[in-house]
Amino acid sequence: MRVYYSNNFRLGCKIIFENEPCLIESSEFVKPGKGQAFVRVKLRKLLTKQLIEKTFKSTDSLEVADVIECTLSYVYNDGDFWYFINNNTFEELSVEEKIIGMNKKWLLEQDTCVVTLWNNKPISITPKTFVKLEVIDVQATLKGDTINTSATKLAILSTGAVVKVPLFIQSGQLIKVDTRSGEYVSRIK
Repeated sequence: MRVYYSNNFRLGCKIIFENEPCLIESSEFVKPGKGQAFVRVKLRKLLTKQLIEKTFKSTDSLEVADVIECTLSYVYNDGDFWYFINNNTFEELSVEEKIIGMNKKWLLEQDTCVVTLWNNKPISITPKTFVKLEVIDVQATLKGDTINTSATKLAILSTGAVVKVPLFIQSGQLIKVDTRSGEYVSRIK
């Protein structure tokens, strides 16, 4: 069992806290004028995405989380499970829909994404930062709507996602979308 001592906590370290894997998002070592030194840490629980602020004595230690991030290709889904394949070993991995969550609107077949495993079980997926998707349908606009320079309309994409796009985007066009914010980035010609 490997451990991290609190004075060695760094941004990005993955530890076990309250029997859950956590990611250290910030760590600040504090040595007060009087008393024992301590470490103030912000932890993100990887299972629930909850953010926790915690203070540890400089002598405390926590177990290293057995968390692995691997790049897999999305193959298909059957409604309850989403299936991914490792392109190097050709092993197939099934992931429950509740773990996929809102990321399902950014997944296309054969796209790669990062799957986070804890004790060889998937706990989260992260799609590519930018995806290219086809516009299936756009909201109708009226002539004269262009007075406002930031005029947008809603577009339904091939995965079912709804994104605000500029007025010049039409059905059948490919667009680039940022998966972190769900915003339109550019048109692909």
